[in-house]
This record gives sequence, structure tokens and C-alpha cells, in this order.
Amino acid sequence: MIKPTPGRTPRQETSPAEQTRAALVLAALKLFGRQGFDGTSTREIAAEAKANIGSIAYHFGSKEGLRAAAADHIVETIQAIAGQAIGPASAPSTPEAARAQLVAALERMVGFIVASPEAGEIVQFVLRELSHPTAALDRIYAGVFEPTHRRLCQVWEQATGEPAESEATKLTVFTLIGQVIYFRIGREAVLRRMGWREIGPAEAAKVVAVATGNLEAMLGARKAAARKEGKR
Repeated sequence: MIKPTPGRTPRQETSPAEQTRAALVLAALKLFGRQGFDGTSTREIAAEAKANIGSIAYHFGSKEGLRAAAADHIVETIQAIAGQAIGPASAPSTPEAARAQLVAALERMVGFIVASPEAGEIVQFVLRELSHPTAALDRIYAGVFEPTHRRLCQVWEQATGEPAESEATKLTVFTLIGQVIYFRIGREAVLRRMGWREIGPAEAAKVVAVATGNLEAMLGARKAAARKEGKR
């Protein structure tokens, strides 16, 4: 811990060991996503991280332990983003506030998944796990997929009155997430068809406009259906 300087808040210094550990996790995330677990050697990971190969065993015990650490990094990253966008399950909400919450969550998802460079490596890693599930996917599902999807379903119920755990609500939330994910996994196709050189803030804003427009149309349709049902 460094000594506080007048006018400054004390902060925790990152030790060389912590820096090495973080570099190895990011290197593993990148290489496992690109080449697969079996197609990536510990020597390659160490070289990518600019670390001694022995540091993998020191910090993680094994290559498998490093894969678990990469999965935990994904969980921590997405939990932080989802927590800011969706809020805790205990938060009371009116239908209007819940609809605004859904729009904010969608905007946040686009900002990270579509425009953030780190998201590309996370999505590649997760797609490999979805294709060939391991214990790493169990960690990601339990830490990110299930709780985030469940929380979005709860917000959808608050916004529309449709039960959070109904089949229809679960599928609806999957479609909301899926439309955002496509812009990452289909990135090259999107760039070519749109004539874009990149998907930066300006392009992401256009994706947000369309995605939130779709969401608002869905919410509007449910609101109109509820009014019609109430007049019967």
C-alpha cells in the first residue's frame, strides 16, 4: 500500500505477481478463443503474456486451472456490466421504469458486446465452450448466463406483466440478447454489407437505435394487447 498524498485518495498498487497473473489470464482468453484449448500450448500463452512459462503452474496449477481463471474473468467482467445496466433483483420498479431499464440494458450490451475489443475475445472463448462444453462453461453459465437472463426476465415481467419464468418471456429475452450477439459473431458480414470499416461508437449508436426500436415496438405491442384485453 502506498502512503497517501495530500489531496489524493489512497490506492492499492498492483504487484508484479498480480500483473503477471492478469497478463496470463488475458493471454489465455485470447488464445483459447482463437485456437481452442487443445490447440494452444502453455509456451504460447507465456510468450503472449511475456511471462515465464513456470508462472502458469505457480499461479494456476495447470493449463486447466488457467482456463478456469479465464472463465472467472469473463464472469467478473459481465457481472460488472450487467449489474450497472440492470440493477439488483430487489429493486422495486414501475412498468415505465422497467421499460427504461430494458432500454438501458440493451444500450449497455451493444456498447460492450458490439464495440468493445475485449468483447471479441470473450465471445470467441464462450462460443468454443458452447460448442464443446467443459467445466469452464459451467462457471460462465452459473455466474453470467443464468442470473443475467433471469434478471432480465424479471424486468420484462415488471414492464409487461408477463410472468418472468414463462416460456414466452424466456424466449423473448433470448431474442433480445441474440440480436446484439449477432453483431459480434457476424461482424465481418455486417462490415461488408454495411460498407463500414469498423464498428466504433458511431456505428454502435446506429445498432442501438435499431435494437431499442425493436424493443420499444415489442413493448408497445404488449401494452396495446393488454389494453385490448382489459376492455373485454
